[in-house]
Amino acid sequence: MSLELQIVLPGLLACLVLTGFLSYLGLHVLAREVIFVDIALAQIAALGTAVASFRGVEPHTTGSYLWSLGFTFGGAALFALTRGLRKRVPQEAFIGITYAVAAASAILFARFHPHGDEEIKEILVGSLLTVTLREVGVTALIFALLAVLHVVFRRRFLAMSFDREEAGDESGRAMLWDLLFYASFGVVIASSVQMAGVLLVFSFLIVPAVFSALFTKRLMLRLAMAWALGALGSCLGLWASFRLDLPTGATVVVTFGVALALGGLARALLSASDLPGSRA
Repeated sequence: MSLELQIVLPGLLACLVLTGFLSYLGLHVLAREVIFVDIALAQIAALGTAVASFRGVEPHTTGSYLWSLGFTFGGAALFALTRGLRKRVPQEAFIGITYAVAAASAILFARFHPHGDEEIKEILVGSLLTVTLREVGVTALIFALLAVLHVVFRRRFLAMSFDREEAGDESGRAMLWDLLFYASFGVVIASSVQMAGVLLVFSFLIVPAVFSALFTKRLMLRLAMAWALGALGSCLGLWASFRLDLPTGATVVVTFGVALALGGLARALLSASDLPGSRA
């Protein structure tokens, strides 16, 4: 195995693991029209990490993860409860406010830490090249257990996202199913932010899902396209980061952005070719 591959392999495996579950959750997020719920939950998880550091808990430890997970569960409960208020206030408003407050709070807590500036940077873009194979393995195991949950309750979760009327959108039972969905979502986010940071986790969740939605409405085909883009974007971003000596997380985020821009251009060209008279 080459030295280059040894360096990037843990980061690459981390990206593939994150792509596997976050791309799937991204389809739900788009259908629910709560686009920024991921970045809000990620910021809440990061706030939990900042509070843990403030209390003397070392980053990337079990204690830090539990703090992050606890804060994320609180955010998940909040978003499940506010779903029923959408007729009065759009849920995105609550999500945006939560993100802003969590981000500001994380900055305030980091202010009292000796390495606060570095912590804020890691919260945003992560540190993929310092991820260990053990961390990737533990995260993959957590995701596998959550995947079983989503397979077992797939009909209910899909109905809650893609057919709200059939799911009984405003009922108390629907709120409990929403709470279970957001709790599992929170575990994924808390586990992901520890490795990849807020911006990269948001990119893994949203960009592949949006890209696939440009070309098909079929759910399984969208999921396959999202997985493919996530894997390709991760490989290209990591390669560019290593070759050009650029920050890894930021490079992967930009790579996803370029891929989405190209996909949007391709979709526009395909739509233009279907216009009446375009083949005259």
